[in-house]
Amino acid sequence: MSGNLKAVKPKSAFLDVKALENKFLNAEANIAVIGLGYVGLPLISALYAKGFNTVGFDVDEKRVEDLNGGVSPIKHIGSDHIKELIDSGQFIATTSFEMLGQMDAVIICVPTPLTKQREPDLSYVISTTKCIAKHLKPGQLITLESTTYPGTTTEVMKPLIEQETGLVSGKDFFLAYSPEREDPGNTGFSAENTPKVVGGDGPDAMLLANALYGKIISKVVPVSSPEAAEAVKLTENIFRAVNIALVNELKVIYSEMGIDIWEVIDAAKTKPFGFMPFYPGPGLGGHCIPIDPFYLTWKAREFDVNTRFIELAGEINVSMIRYVTNNLAEALNEHKQKGLKGSKILLLGVAYKRNVDDMRESPSLKIWERFEEKGAIVDYHDPYLLEVPKTREHITLMGRKSIELTADNLKQYDAVFVATDHDSVDYDLISQNCDLIIDSRNVFERKGIKGDNIIKT
Repeated sequence: MSGNLKAVKPKSAFLDVKALENKFLNAEANIAVIGLGYVGLPLISALYAKGFNTVGFDVDEKRVEDLNGGVSPIKHIGSDHIKELIDSGQFIATTSFEMLGQMDAVIICVPTPLTKQREPDLSYVISTTKCIAKHLKPGQLITLESTTYPGTTTEVMKPLIEQETGLVSGKDFFLAYSPEREDPGNTGFSAENTPKVVGGDGPDAMLLANALYGKIISKVVPVSSPEAAEAVKLTENIFRAVNIALVNELKVIYSEMGIDIWEVIDAAKTKPFGFMPFYPGPGLGGHCIPIDPFYLTWKAREFDVNTRFIELAGEINVSMIRYVTNNLAEALNEHKQKGLKGSKILLLGVAYKRNVDDMRESPSLKIWERFEEKGAIVDYHDPYLLEVPKTREHITLMGRKSIELTADNLKQYDAVFVATDHDSVDYDLISQNCDLIIDSRNVFERKGIKGDNIIKT
């Protein structure tokens, strides 16, 4: 890889924007991707497919070591593909940021979580920006892909870089925002065929960002500014959060009326206009939907604007954890004359969605902790997460291991709670060997498995 890099010496008197654009259009540029996770790795794969040389930067030494050894840290990008990237000489991973000065473009894909006070935590973005500024060369394109509130690119990153370097955005370097749109587990859409929204800080930044992303993505959607692009990402995820909250609330209401919410949604979605199906669940998970709405809520306070609708949606979605836990307790009492305390529960799935190994913000973990707080004895099964990895919040669950699904194992449990509906699970085996199944994902009915032991919640 190092022999292929086309290092460019810094020059600040004159920047040939057209020459840099042509390097992007001809895949002759060296591209840095900071953050080698669910967003960064698919992006590197897309860059590789078009012939770019890429360097991946990450602070996780184990992840970097694995990648350079051809081992993928995420299941939906296979190790064979990572080995292909490494063997090609077009990609290396590193924890050292010294090579940033040799890059033509730097793409930031770092986490943007919430603090314990549910305020934006931009510490990863800020530390990464400072590191970039330390190694910045004139003429570089810097793009942020991490989800954040409108203004982060121009109000946080831009001043930091300009103050640290004395260079000017739009003149000496180029700044853009292009929100990630990864959907792990969705085999129909990838980084390459998902339209890419791009907003540049000035016309030259927009030109360059459009050239880079246009080379690797099937369609680029330019917007007027980084702020508009940041707002696009928040709008997409707030839309999902609010509509999921709506069906979660309807689920509770219809359940009291004896009406099956799943039947209602299946019938409603036959309408060819004016309706889009969303489905209830045990809570919200993932790195976007539970977090992103609160980035806008926080920013709105700056303008003395209340975000009651967004906050209400968050409250409803969080309340589903208590709702499904109570339903399990009631089912145990009614069907087995047992309380939750002392009962053996098998939690089916700890990933936040089906067919992924992503556990970030998974409602399964909060449900698990709530079961144990109530005195239940809990094991779990998840074919995508054989061990609970290190987390910032769920320390007591770290290191727990997935049990094997066998008839003998299943018969030990007083109840099975379906939190995540992975396709590879043997649901027939579960239905035949468990006295009580609480299904929060409607997976048994979807698969045509019926029984008096299955209760939808």
